[in-house]
Amino acid sequence: MGAKFYRLANLILRIAFRVALDLKVEGIENVPSDGPLIVAINHTSFVDPLLVGVMVPRDVVMMSKMENFKLPIVRALVKAYGAFPIHRGEVDRAALKRALEVLREGGALLMAPEGTRSKDGQLQSGHDGLAMIAVRTGAPILPFVIAGAKTVSGNLARLRRTAVTVRIGAPFLLASQSDRQRASREDLRTLTDQLMLHMAELLPADQRGAYQDRFA
Repeated sequence: MGAKFYRLANLILRIAFRVALDLKVEGIENVPSDGPLIVAINHTSFVDPLLVGVMVPRDVVMMSKMENFKLPIVRALVKAYGAFPIHRGEVDRAALKRALEVLREGGALLMAPEGTRSKDGQLQSGHDGLAMIAVRTGAPILPFVIAGAKTVSGNLARLRRTAVTVRIGAPFLLASQSDRQRASREDLRTLTDQLMLHMAELLPADQRGAYQDRFA
């Protein structure tokens, strides 16, 4: 049921987003049609990963926090959508193994390098997991940033539409990534900063958060 449910769900979501969002999308032509790909998103709202599913014209496998797998109905929907669980704030070897499998099979994988949703809508400091997976697999990274989604929940409660802009940058490799080297912790921190600056550059200046001073 996986692929069929994923596409049916995205069809329904596409209709829902037309009603709930004033959506502007830039850079959809940057999405590679095949081959391994890491889709890197900033995270401010529950709609962020769903926007990836709707907008990216290929199937994307998503990580989802373990909490979403604890309620039977939510677990069934998330699993049918093709997502797999990850324990946040710790090294989750099962999630890492699954992520590597997706990319080595030529699939697209969604990751949020901030690790958790931003409470104030600002870009948070990135964690090193995405950089580590990129180095191990050699997969290019597609920056997919979302501006304006922070207010979606509140506007839905008031039956208001939300202006949301999606900007998709060109795929890129992290420096030294093509060597498939085993990066040190210091190397991964440097590569993560490189990744986050790619994302921050696509965001409005007032949402660059932890990376704002790098553009001064």
